[in-house]
Amino acid sequence: MRLLAGLAATLMFCSIAVAAEAPKKTWEAKGFAQPESVVFDAETDALYLSNIVGQPMQKDGNGFISKLKPDGTLIEREWVTGFDAPTGLALVGGTLYVADTDQLVAIDTASGKIGKRYPAEGAKFLNDVAAGPDGAIYVSDMPNDTIWRLKDGTFEPWLKDAALNGPNGLVVRGDDLIVAQFGDMPEEGKDAAKGSLVAVSLSDKAIRKLGDGTPIGHLDGIEPFEPGVYLVTDWADGALHRIDDAGKVTRLLDTNQGSADLTYLAKEKIVIIPMMVDGTLAAYELQ
Repeated sequence: MRLLAGLAATLMFCSIAVAAEAPKKTWEAKGFAQPESVVFDAETDALYLSNIVGQPMQKDGNGFISKLKPDGTLIEREWVTGFDAPTGLALVGGTLYVADTDQLVAIDTASGKIGKRYPAEGAKFLNDVAAGPDGAIYVSDMPNDTIWRLKDGTFEPWLKDAALNGPNGLVVRGDDLIVAQFGDMPEEGKDAAKGSLVAVSLSDKAIRKLGDGTPIGHLDGIEPFEPGVYLVTDWADGALHRIDDAGKVTRLLDTNQGSADLTYLAKEKIVIIPMMVDGTLAAYELQ
């Protein structure tokens, strides 16, 4: 009996410990149209959120960018319009770069006006965007297993390799571009290939696995969390993971399907996740 009582106490303690560390939802903003990516602009103290509005690869001209306060209060739902299916976002100075199907679009954040558009001839679905230390902009093209790069005004394929396995989320860490692989979506009668994290050397483009490369899921957004640790969403499974350089995966949060390209406010320990299927943007405090 003492053994059973001790076991019950241990289980209760473990349950409380897990619950205490579970991310706590702090706010949720609704009314968006397939929100895919969010970034925080410290200069304007605002969040920018891309809205696909329809099929991700459909050139329909009805996509837009929303602007919100960091607490989720809406500033302007259709802050910048004129996109087909805007997805990934990256800020460099006062320029917001937006992946839009087969082009990269630059927005001046001060005026909210579209500046340059960089066509990506042959691209099928430009997805995430990341800035390098030298000012280069990297963009994933998921169906083509390709990474594009904008450098010195030229936007062109930088790396095409099947080992990228549906490159989705991107983040630059030191001399590497860390890629969150989506893999393939399931088809009738066929198992879907899942993805993991890989690192691509910015100097020689060598690709290496983080950990042993064990498939994790259909990964979407990736953000630095701690040194050598990332916050990663799984779009198909609806989850937020903590993944380190050794490939260790810790599931932090269960969400609905469609958890997309997140951002992380390190000072506040707040992770903000666009929920593409639900049409919402949700913020969680990491305990």
